[in-house]
Amino acid sequence: MKGKEFKDAVFQQFARVAAAFASPKRIEIIDVLAQGERNVETLASETGLSIANTSRHLQVLKASGLVAFRKEGLQVFYRLADPKVLDGYRALRELAEKRLAEVDRLVRDFFGGVDGMEPVGRSELLKRARKGEAVVVDVRPREEFAAGHITGALSIPLSMLEKRLSEIPAERVVVAYCRGPYCVLAAEAVKLLRRRGYRAFRLREGYPEWRDGGLPVEIGSTPAFSK
Repeated sequence: MKGKEFKDAVFQQFARVAAAFASPKRIEIIDVLAQGERNVETLASETGLSIANTSRHLQVLKASGLVAFRKEGLQVFYRLADPKVLDGYRALRELAEKRLAEVDRLVRDFFGGVDGMEPVGRSELLKRARKGEAVVVDVRPREEFAAGHITGALSIPLSMLEKRLSEIPAERVVVAYCRGPYCVLAAEAVKLLRRRGYRAFRLREGYPEWRDGGLPVEIGSTPAFSK
């Protein structure tokens, strides 16, 4: 193989990975799988795709080495193939944030209109939680909470928040979090909580950033918050 042929062949493989990221829905699937493994049906439900389309996207991601899978009976569960996949997604996200003004406009328009105030950063949340100054609420689906969550967080999926407000002390600051900096679940939760009179804020990052930052996490269910 000549040098030019080698270079072309290597760049072609790089392009395979780039092509796998060249779909909004495949990027969303990677974002969901960053929370933990999922079967096709759950991924389809969480991304708003049909099962057939979800399977097709997963095949592209698998062929590019970005996702792996395991079988359990008749169920097939998918996961990110390597932590580097999440690194690649974050690099793509950061590049778009830096080079595309439209990303900043969309973020300001949505989050500014939904939850209004500046979100809370990881270090600030850790400090408040250790001092007992904040109630941390995980508004992701239960299976994501069970796969891993911020230590001491209360699991209240967004769909159940209105019915379970009595579990959240009204005199405490509430910090809601979800999947990442562009996850809308926490923003919607903050909007609802403020309407009900709570001092509520959104965590700027999500669970994956908290976990990968070496901050305290737990796996499995946790007891209900004690008032």
